[in-house]
Amino acid sequence: MRIVVKLGGTLLDQPEARKRLATEIARIAEGANQVVVVHGGGKQMTRFLAERGVESRFVDGLRVTTPEVVDALLKVFAGSVNHELVAAFVGAGARAIGLSGIDDALIECELLNEKLGAVGRPVRSRPEVLELLTANGFLPVVACVAGDRQGNVYNVNGDQMAAACAAGFRADRLLFLTDVDGVRGANGAPITALDIADCEALIRDGVATGGMQAKLNACIAALEGGAGQVTIAPGLLPDVVEAAMAGDSVGTRIVREG
Repeated sequence: MRIVVKLGGTLLDQPEARKRLATEIARIAEGANQVVVVHGGGKQMTRFLAERGVESRFVDGLRVTTPEVVDALLKVFAGSVNHELVAAFVGAGARAIGLSGIDDALIECELLNEKLGAVGRPVRSRPEVLELLTANGFLPVVACVAGDRQGNVYNVNGDQMAAACAAGFRADRLLFLTDVDGVRGANGAPITALDIADCEALIRDGVATGGMQAKLNACIAALEGGAGQVTIAPGLLPDVVEAAMAGDSVGTRIVREG
């Protein structure tokens, strides 16, 4: 089974959670499963910039990415955050390899909006490096930084990055591990299962907004791009990875058609 797991910055900021999740993901990477991890690091980025007197500005939830922010995202996303996570996986017994979307043009982007600066929208995926590594027992750990054919570097939303990797890799499962317990409906109650039409309705009706709207859009993109199914699950829940892979009722499962 091909599996892509996306880890958010909140989970990565806690050493205990990072170590536990590395152990859980390393466990499912054993045997026949081919696993890819995609990670963000927004909290770490904001802290890094603040320490250098750079204010973080956001438009529609996306970080405005100036040249100094591009320099920081290479140092933070593709540097410290990626290597700390790779070290955690190695400590858990996995053969982890750190990458970004720039490597072998894994994820090719175009400029999303000039007002946002160097923020990229994934337009193309070259999954060969993921296939090569996973087929030989390695665990790719991909930072959400990408580029284009002109040599530009882009900041990419972590959920969009995971969706692009999952679509290109033809993942059977895409697992978003977050700091929420799943998708909630208009009444505030958790929803255990959705399809693409349900996701579109939640966005259209204003129920899913902000970060959850972005996550559902990424889920739709992954499913329409060829991923098998998506689960949004609480990363702070012990044994959440194995529970989600086993099909237990954890978080929200999303498929193409209900």
